[in-house]
Parts: sequence; structure tokens; C-alpha cells
Amino acid sequence: MIELTTPKDAVRLRRLALSSQGLTQSHSFGRGVAGARKAIAHLGYVQIDTISVVERAHLHVLHSRVPTFEPAMLDQLLVGGDVFEYWSHAAAFLPIEDYRFSLPYKQAIKSGQTHWNKNPDRTLMAELLDRIRKEGPLRSRDVEATTTNRAGWWDWKPAKKALEQLFMEGDLMVKDRVGFQKNYDLTERVLPNNVSTVMPSVEEFAAHMLDQQLRCHGVVSLKGTTYLRRHTGLRQTMKELLKERMAQGSLEQVQLSNGEVYFIETGALERRLPIVSKRLLILSPFDNSVIQRDRLKNLFQYDYQIECYVPEPKRQYGYFSLPLLYQDRFIGRMDCKAHRKERRLEIKFLHIESLFEENALTDEFLQAFVSGIKLFNSFQQCDSVTLTSVEPKRFAQPLRNLFVQMYLG
Repeated sequence: MIELTTPKDAVRLRRLALSSQGLTQSHSFGRGVAGARKAIAHLGYVQIDTISVVERAHLHVLHSRVPTFEPAMLDQLLVGGDVFEYWSHAAAFLPIEDYRFSLPYKQAIKSGQTHWNKNPDRTLMAELLDRIRKEGPLRSRDVEATTTNRAGWWDWKPAKKALEQLFMEGDLMVKDRVGFQKNYDLTERVLPNNVSTVMPSVEEFAAHMLDQQLRCHGVVSLKGTTYLRRHTGLRQTMKELLKERMAQGSLEQVQLSNGEVYFIETGALERRLPIVSKRLLILSPFDNSVIQRDRLKNLFQYDYQIECYVPEPKRQYGYFSLPLLYQDRFIGRMDCKAHRKERRLEIKFLHIESLFEENALTDEFLQAFVSGIKLFNSFQQCDSVTLTSVEPKRFAQPLRNLFVQMYLG
């Protein structure tokens, strides 16, 4: 067990974590479609989310890592068979090469495990499957009732549930999306012929998860390796696998000053310290780097919670507060909204963390902040920025002055 107690140890661990996520440099995965493909393959998944106060999470995650990424590129990867939609710990785009590792959960649901639908309508599911087989791809909106007299299988609420159940059980896949609407087709018509459909054993699944977590996080815990995965026996198998790799010498344990224990590849801390670019990144609340909140707090001393699910009177930072990463520290959070008709990004509340306050008014940071905002604003297809509230308040005027220079200078 390696005990990490010094500030230098903390820096090494943070940079190992961030470089594994492709966040220390702007070109870690390359550019454009090829960069997006490589990023998803490396990360293992990109979470899909419906909230759209700013660009949706799956687009945001790729924008943070891939220069010149555009939303249409993800559609291109889906239609081209490079990625597929399914469930990881949440709805996600996943590398098509990992398709077989979606099979255990599909089989569990088909065998009676509940995902959302406790009592699936098997008759309706069979009718929908037959319709798709005969008529081609189907969207849930295609089976909406045309009258208020909802009766029979075309009642859209039951039909939508049935389509989702067929999708979760693996009979259907998402062929493409029209807007944000899924277009379902038979799995055998969507899945590329060269993709393996061999059911993995629990041992294979555990090895896949561990290798993926080490690759994309660098620093992992037992809890994190099976994060929100509902597979029978997986956690115990993972525990045994970690012990086995420790005994083989390929992994070692590190203990933080608070007593938390993590696993890293042997010798990872002796490698050359990853260099970080002097830029500010505005991340999604569902970004792969922040989604494991306990890990985020332990490694970065950043206590983060998304508050859109919190009653408004109890919110501290705002409805959809975005983590701010500067170099190798999370230095603040920013609640914002893209007013698309006005093409204006409103920063409703900007909060700078107390641990970073003394460094926050340097010219270097202020320029990095404004550059980050400008790039993010362009991603939102907005032409202007307004800053409503800042904490601490002394940062407000310097930032407003820079925004004026950015858009009027």
C-alpha cells in the first residue's frame, strides 16, 4: 500500500486521472469524426441526457475533448455503426466493439429483471415487433393515437413502453435519430455483421470493466469499477479480480490522506508527470470525469451535486451548474442557460471555489476564462454573453470588462 500524503502526490494523482480522461491536452483524441470515434472508444461510453438548457450532455462531453466536434458527427457515428445506444450506468452511446457486453443486462431484463417497466405487455410487444419486421423502422411518435379515444395497441403510452422494453431486451436497436426521436429497427438489421454476439461470462465482463476503468480513469476504486451496474455476481467477481491482479503485480493500491483506497497500474505514479494546458474547460454535469461524485471529492476536493433534481429553494448554485476545470483543478461552477432565439448565453451564477480565490484574478486565469467562455458560447451557437451574478462579487467587474472587450473590442 502506497500512502499519498504530500501536495506533490495529490498533483500526480489528479493529473493521472485527467490525462486518462483526455482532458489535459486539447488534441488527446484527434479532431472531428475520427476524434469523436476514438474518444468514445477510449471512454467506454458517453451518457445521453435530455436536459437542453445548454447543448445536451452527450454532445457536450465530446465538445470538451475533440476540437472541431459538431453534433452531426455523433449521428454519423450512430448511422455508420461505429457506436450504438444502450444502458451503461445510464442511457449512453457505446463503442460498437463493446456490444457483447450489453448482452448480460439484456438477458436479465428478458428473464424478468425490472428496468423501468414492471409488467411489460408481451402481446403488444409481439405486435410492434411484427410491424417493424414487415414495415421497417418505427418511432414512438409513429404509434401515437390520432384521437383522444385511446384503445388498443396504438395507444401511444403503452406502445412507447413496449418499444423501450423491446429495446432494453435487445430485440430492437436505435437505427438513427430524427431530432431527439429514436428510430427503432430489428437488431439483426442494425448490428454490423462483424460484431461479436457471444455472451460474456461474469469473469470476462469484470475484466472488461476493470480494463475500461483503468484506461479512462487511471485511478479506480472497487465501487467505481462496477459503478451503478446491476449484474449478478459482478461486484464479487471484480473484488476477486482486483486481488488477483494485485498478486500478479500489475496493480498497486494507494491510500489517500483521508484513508480512501484506490487502485492504479503498477508504476503509474513514477511516470513522467502529464503536462496540462493552461485553458479553462466548462464540463457537463454528466461528464465521465465528474460522474462518480465520491471519487471527484476524494481526488480533487471538489464537492459537486447537480441541482436540477433539487427543489428550487434548496439549490445553492443553480438549476444546471457546470463544473469548471482549470489546468488540473476544479476551480468553480457556472449555472447558465442558452437563450437560443436571442443567440445569447446567460451566466446566471458563477461561483469560484474558496480554494482557488487567491489565484482567480490573475491575468492568465482571466484570459483563460474568457477564451473558454468564447469557445463554449460558439458551441451553443450564441453570439453574446451576459453575466448575472458572481460569487465572490469582486470578480464580477473584471470579467464583465473582458466580455465587453471580447465582443465589442
